[in-house]
Amino acid sequence: MSAPTTSRPALSPVAAPARGARLDWRVRFAVLSVVWGFSFLLIKVGTEAYAPFQVALGRVLFGALALLTVLLVRRERLPRGRRTWGHLAVAALLLNTAPFSLFAYAELSIPSGLAGICNATSPLWGMALSLVALSEDRPTRRRFAGLGLGFLGVLTVLGAWQGFSGIDAKGAALALLASLCYPIGWIYVRRTLASTPGSPVALTGAQLLVSTLQLLLVSALFTSAPTSFPLWPTLSVIALGALGTGMALQMQYGLVTEVGPTTAQMVAYFIPVIATAAGVLLLGEQLHWNTPVGAAIVLAGAALTQTRRH
Repeated sequence: MSAPTTSRPALSPVAAPARGARLDWRVRFAVLSVVWGFSFLLIKVGTEAYAPFQVALGRVLFGALALLTVLLVRRERLPRGRRTWGHLAVAALLLNTAPFSLFAYAELSIPSGLAGICNATSPLWGMALSLVALSEDRPTRRRFAGLGLGFLGVLTVLGAWQGFSGIDAKGAALALLASLCYPIGWIYVRRTLASTPGSPVALTGAQLLVSTLQLLLVSALFTSAPTSFPLWPTLSVIALGALGTGMALQMQYGLVTEVGPTTAQMVAYFIPVIATAAGVLLLGEQLHWNTPVGAAIVLAGAALTQTRRH
């Protein structure tokens, strides 16, 4: 749920284990869809006991620990150079610290399923921004149509024709702002870190480490230390970090290496479906007709924006 995989910079590929030792890519694709889809439910449960900044902190902390463990096993080093770490600090702010905090704050007042649908607007924001910031992304009629269709879907999800009644406007705006952070971050990464040596796991592990430091500072300034650690919210935050951020990112890189970014990025189209289903079935969230219809329109628009001339 972090960003479209096609926006990943051209870094050294992740070393792949022997084929006989790994699951079929379709199984890993399904697991990744479920893990990222359930992430929004885990955020919701986490915020029942912890402040949003603390949920985001736990997420990046356990995600960093997961990836640093992988690096330790592989005997890979973290990236070097003051300039590289400076760029990673900005990337951490845009791709982790800000969006993870915004989604956690958003889910204080909106359903987890709606947050998952808002996350699916990232390709739409990315297409709009890339027309300005990335000279290699040329506008086409199809991509403009996808952009318009996608934002029509957002209005449908939010029930614009009835004055957005029943939807907390602030929460929805925070979730949409969180989804906007991802393409901004990936444009920055493409411009600054595309030629940086090192595997994606090493760079992302370092990025999560920096985000942990950022959120430690923010949490210390704006929240009070928790007085208790309830079981389910605590387990939710640990799973959100170790599985939904650490393991999921490593699995995503493996899929990109094996089947290519075009196929791997299709996981984004399953996330809002799973997030909505999980919220309804496990949290008892209400589902109105405009939510699945709008989500389908958003995904159709996002798919159109990803099409390119051959």
